[in-house]
Amino acid sequence: MWIDTHCHLDAPEFDPADAAAQRDAARALGVARCVVPAVERANWAVARTLAHRLGDAYALGIHPLYVPRAHDDDLDALDAALTEHRDDPRLVAVGEIGLDFFVPALTEPAMRERQTHFYRAQLRLARKHGLPVILHVRRSADALLKGLRELPTGGGIAHAFNGSVQQAQAFVDLGFALGFGGALTFEPARQLRRLASDLPLEALVLETDAPDIPPQWLYVPAAERAAGRAQGINHPRELPRIGAVLADLRGLPAEAVARATTANAQRVLPRLAALA
Repeated sequence: MWIDTHCHLDAPEFDPADAAAQRDAARALGVARCVVPAVERANWAVARTLAHRLGDAYALGIHPLYVPRAHDDDLDALDAALTEHRDDPRLVAVGEIGLDFFVPALTEPAMRERQTHFYRAQLRLARKHGLPVILHVRRSADALLKGLRELPTGGGIAHAFNGSVQQAQAFVDLGFALGFGGALTFEPARQLRRLASDLPLEALVLETDAPDIPPQWLYVPAAERAAGRAQGINHPRELPRIGAVLADLRGLPAEAVARATTANAQRVLPRLAALA
């Protein structure tokens, strides 16, 4: 079986009325579980309800892209929500949290400081509630690692990892698995494909980040989008095909990659194992 460790099934690109049928289509291809990470206070209940309705798992957190509109009392509300649902076996992590130093508006000094405040506060909540974390990593690996060394959580997933070998090893040493998805299906992504090929298989988990980061076969170039062709929407049903690309890169049967990445996901998000 496969586990999609990062899938925003609550995103507006997905029709709620069709969610069960769409999820069943992925399940028929072997995607036994999806993890739905919330991104802000307004969608915590939606993510939780959807995970329960579809038989999946969820995480609660405040995404760095949503920090500009977040309030400080959202952190108190997150603490309360984690307390309220602490016995929910489908609550598997604090996430999606992290730092984003790619979006220009988020790189201004004041916003970097605010992102860091929310990141560190959520690391403290993960420690308090005994949960791993799901990290947003975009041009921020070293800063994230600094926070983890000072406020270790015991592990989790570095989502959409695209750093160096040294950064990868640092995350692994702190108990993290590295999330790989549609980006590795692009042949020009040589560094990323080399990482996916060369890192220990025990360090890898698979994800779609649906509806975002479409694989190569769904991607529509900018020129074609400008001409009116819509971008393909990523979906959990694409995960086995992404996994097959990873298997090909590593010279392994797809079944071996499915088993290994599933075991890795259950190791770093321990509550997933109880749902199997």
